[in-house]
Amino acid sequence: MNHPASITLPSVIGTEELTAIFDTQQQAVRIHGAPSYKERIAALDAMLGMIKTNHDLLVATVCADFGNRSFAETQLSELMPIVNGIKHIRTHLKGWMRPSKRKVGMAFKPATARVMYQPLGVVGVLAPWNYPLTLTLVPLIEALAAGNRVMLKPSELTPRTADLLKRLLAETFPVEQVAVVIGDAALAGRFSELPFDHMLFTGSTSVGRHVMAAAARNLTPVTLELGGKSPVVIGADFPLKKAARLVAIGKFFNAGQTCVAPDYVMVPRHLVDTFAAELLDASKQLYPTIEGNKDYTSIISPRHYDRLMKMIEQASTAGARVWQHGTAGRTDSRKIPPTILTNVSLETDVMREEIFGPLLPVIAYDNLEQAITFINARAKPLALYGFSNNGTFIDQLLEQTRSGGVTINGTMLHATQDDLPFGGVGHSGTGAYHGYEGFVRLSHARGVFKLSRFNMSDKVSAPYGTMTRLVTRLMLGK
Repeated sequence: MNHPASITLPSVIGTEELTAIFDTQQQAVRIHGAPSYKERIAALDAMLGMIKTNHDLLVATVCADFGNRSFAETQLSELMPIVNGIKHIRTHLKGWMRPSKRKVGMAFKPATARVMYQPLGVVGVLAPWNYPLTLTLVPLIEALAAGNRVMLKPSELTPRTADLLKRLLAETFPVEQVAVVIGDAALAGRFSELPFDHMLFTGSTSVGRHVMAAAARNLTPVTLELGGKSPVVIGADFPLKKAARLVAIGKFFNAGQTCVAPDYVMVPRHLVDTFAAELLDASKQLYPTIEGNKDYTSIISPRHYDRLMKMIEQASTAGARVWQHGTAGRTDSRKIPPTILTNVSLETDVMREEIFGPLLPVIAYDNLEQAITFINARAKPLALYGFSNNGTFIDQLLEQTRSGGVTINGTMLHATQDDLPFGGVGHSGTGAYHGYEGFVRLSHARGVFKLSRFNMSDKVSAPYGTMTRLVTRLMLGK
């Protein structure tokens, strides 16, 4: 196996090549039409074989892009969801593809109605850097399952992984079926301007606005998976030590560089300091050391590292208490230790922006209504987490808030379920995918209505007379 550091970094492709690839896939749609069930299963099997054959290389390459990325975290968060997703789709695809019968109104019988799910055509996927395998390949397998051709644009912040995916996918699929294009943000802009039949973007809300605006010029439908500040609400009845450990596991996984990571925790006022101490203790148990610890992931780039360090400094200057497991590592290792913030000013960046790092503010609340009001005063988050064994507490939290998805008494695990839709709402995104929802999202639901040979609907026509009066009287109840 070649060490990932030896991989030649990719060069940027030009607009003409980008357009040529798109035209090739579009032409393949026109010539070949919708792939059969067997062809779709073959594509999924090819993906599965590619992942299993190159398991070690994929893991090591992602690690090299981050500077240090826990091998276990890549296996758990990247390879497992891809493999499980393929297996889930293989089990259910035949049933999903089968036309579904629909009811026919009394006035239109005898007739039949059904819905056929057909491929949209060419799907574009703009993938982020934080999970460069999962968030590139899961949309790909769902697009292939729906019968589409796919163009992928991986993030330029994980160049080795992008280059590896381009090579492996080129060895697995012809360019008219799957193509990877590599380049910087300017290329991503040109990519989003192509007249795709559907586009899926995962990334920040600010970039999502530009993607949606570019897509609108071609009336391209878009699935946006964004982010936001996902809150945790701890009920007073829930064991604090257990809650702290579960929150720490979710927050500090991948050093907090997860779109559904907890972004702030709301705790009953009298428990704030106790919870912060338990959270700090839990982080020490998870990561006894920071610098040199292969289980603790680095921040992706110097720019992101500096942004997070400035957040801590700004919050501290504004009066926040900083609870930190050790100190920040060497700049070249880009490791920021688990950092808990209490007494945080709501005007600081750590409470105004999505954190995307191992910083976690703890906010006091006096009652659940106050916590709900606090959450609802902000943009709808991608995820919401509630910790309580009190059913009334959880029901009120679910009924009176809005978020993309929810995990109760844990964090992030709703996003790993193949049979649950994953997506945001409002500023945290639009549209959902994963499993069946991904198949439907990347398909066209084509309604088909068929008249029986004995159908007499043609009798209800101009010049309107007895038959029309009879039908309208029957339908309107006159």
